[in-house]
Amino acid sequence: MGLQFKTALREDGQEQPGIKMGIFTLRLPLVHFPIEAPEIIQALFMFVTGLSATAFLQDMFDMPFEIALTIVLFHEITYCLHQILGDPIISGWITPAIPLTIGYLSKYAMGMERLEALIALQVSVGVLFLALGISGIAQKITNRLPNSIKGGIILGAAIAAVTGKYGFLPASAGGKGFALYPFSISAGMAVAFFLLFSIGFKQMRSAPSARGIVSVAAKYGMVPGIIAGMIVGILTGEVPMPTIDNWGFFVPHFKTVFTTWSVFGVGLPSIDVFVAAIPMALVAYVIAFGDLVVGETLMKRANKTRPDESIDINTNRTNVLCGIRNVIEGSLAPTVTLAGPLWAAMTVAVTERYAQGKKAMLTIFGGTGTFNITKFACILFLPLVSIFKPVLPLAIALTLMVQAFACFFIAMEMTDTNEEKGVAGITGAILATAGPTYGIVAGIILYFVVQKLGTRLPVLEDKPTTASKTAISVAVQED
Repeated sequence: MGLQFKTALREDGQEQPGIKMGIFTLRLPLVHFPIEAPEIIQALFMFVTGLSATAFLQDMFDMPFEIALTIVLFHEITYCLHQILGDPIISGWITPAIPLTIGYLSKYAMGMERLEALIALQVSVGVLFLALGISGIAQKITNRLPNSIKGGIILGAAIAAVTGKYGFLPASAGGKGFALYPFSISAGMAVAFFLLFSIGFKQMRSAPSARGIVSVAAKYGMVPGIIAGMIVGILTGEVPMPTIDNWGFFVPHFKTVFTTWSVFGVGLPSIDVFVAAIPMALVAYVIAFGDLVVGETLMKRANKTRPDESIDINTNRTNVLCGIRNVIEGSLAPTVTLAGPLWAAMTVAVTERYAQGKKAMLTIFGGTGTFNITKFACILFLPLVSIFKPVLPLAIALTLMVQAFACFFIAMEMTDTNEEKGVAGITGAILATAGPTYGIVAGIILYFVVQKLGTRLPVLEDKPTTASKTAISVAVQED
């Protein structure tokens, strides 16, 4: 168990102590949940993923690193709202939506116009979370949305990631991924894909004799990939050698951010900008809702393995917290990554350790809360930031490639028939290349034309015989 006051102890079978506030439960570190050492160690490595959001902000808005770091710090602080207000899930970005968000913002001119578009988008996403979560309509919408369209949205995110500027877009077209870091990204992808997706490594880590480097690599998934890419990058000259030029602590530039990069600096975007953001906001929410379902499933699984703690799982509360975060961030410190409900990899890592029993982790809030608190504290320690700063573009590229791999197989699993797969494929391709508005409209039209139109009409002609079926098949193959 970790470090805590006696007030953090509970009776078996009860909820972790806290102060009830409607759907929320106020829980403070040490007072209501312990600080866990293993999660501190994980955060010391994994904070680099959140830190890489500075590269998005610098690239899309040409802002100074210190300003981008302040915005990311503000974002990281809002993560802690989940554990402090009673939500056990480790929240994260709406990662699959990032390539689509970048494509959407790229249509606006650099500067004030693009910043207004981001503010409108993130605030709109926040309002959707709040309205749909509180009303309960969210579940109905996602349940009724055809699998072919949902799969198409996920597929579009994957295509946009691979073909986008942080993927395999040529340097002549503005590519900042493989075009600039071919050896680094290749090495990082090889290691990350092996550790996260390969059949061989799954067999290695599930073996009874798994220990040492195998168990460590299984815990830190993305980190070995980033380290491998960093080493290869330094050896090939693609990445400069890290230098620690400041041993102090970061002083956030909140005043500059709030007066220059927020609604107080640029004003509230016009209605036209908000209306234009609605299709992209809907796409982001549909993607995020999938994370909500995954997060709820992980927590229910954790609850079953640990009868000594009753975990209050409330999807409405998660929706509301994501809504609050997006509205606050979008108004005060907008971020390209948006505020999503789940960091799946870390939630899985913490729940797996939690499943080992009360002696390993007293409460799920100790693991998730400690991780989030330590993660934002790491950004304040400038030597750590200096070490990882040169590889931030590489970290972005690897994050998006891993996300693309997962999105591809998720989209394929969502569709069953050839018709569904075809609609999803065309929808995803249009969404990735022409934007969310065209993608969603195309998906809806294709769904009715391919999957619904004429399905209830009586069949007038005779059914083809086996011979005619064979002839048709041969003709198609010959064409």
